[in-house]
Amino acid sequence: MAPLFVVSDIHGHRDDLVDGLVECGLATPDGGWSGSDAQLWVLGDLLDRGPDGIGVIDLAMSLQSQAPDQVHVLLGNHEALALGTKRFPDSRFAGSWLINGGLARDQEALTDRHVAWLAGLPSIARVGDFLFLHSDSSAYLDYGESVEEINATVTGVLAGDDVEDHWELWAGLTSRYHFARRDGTQLAAAMLDTLGGTTIVHGHSVIGSLTGRPSAAVSDPVLYADGQVLAIDGGRYDGGPLLVVRLE
Repeated sequence: MAPLFVVSDIHGHRDDLVDGLVECGLATPDGGWSGSDAQLWVLGDLLDRGPDGIGVIDLAMSLQSQAPDQVHVLLGNHEALALGTKRFPDSRFAGSWLINGGLARDQEALTDRHVAWLAGLPSIARVGDFLFLHSDSSAYLDYGESVEEINATVTGVLAGDDVEDHWELWAGLTSRYHFARRDGTQLAAAMLDTLGGTTIVHGHSVIGSLTGRPSAAVSDPVLYADGQVLAIDGGRYDGGPLLVVRLE
């Protein structure tokens, strides 16, 4: 089986992403793909909060164009927020965008090409025994009962002009901690039973918030919910590491 890597929640830290990919043998220092047959999945939240959100988007787009069968990107809640703010600037998206670390330079630099690429990203993926999500949330099931149905429904929402539908999508992707709740083990099991796989892999909620540690003390992903869920967001925007994780 080809090596499989995941990373999430880059939040504008392009140089850290390049460094992590270089360390794993997936990219060259100038942003060229060097991962051979390896698979890389970026689980969303490329922009906002950090210094170069557009640079991260451009890097992801470039890597994907170089290795379309190896490099994949999922929609995160910050992509949904950026798209909502761009399309509906006079709506409540603008206030939420500011509260959630939106940066004017990212919005101003978003081109039509960026917008089309972001709006076409899948929101969920199944790769072997792994179910990839951005958010640790069961809200994905509001959009369908299979990976294909969920992705098609979300893409339809992003292609439409209904601001409330778009807002509900953003809100659902922003929900978190579903698998860490008292009934989280059962929720994870039900989601895996519906969509397939044995392990959910997600970003969104930083590992420190799930383990009660400061992000600066995080060094590895954490497995929880009776081994059914793997959290990979080291909390880079919160002073933690940007984890590029090889899945076994």
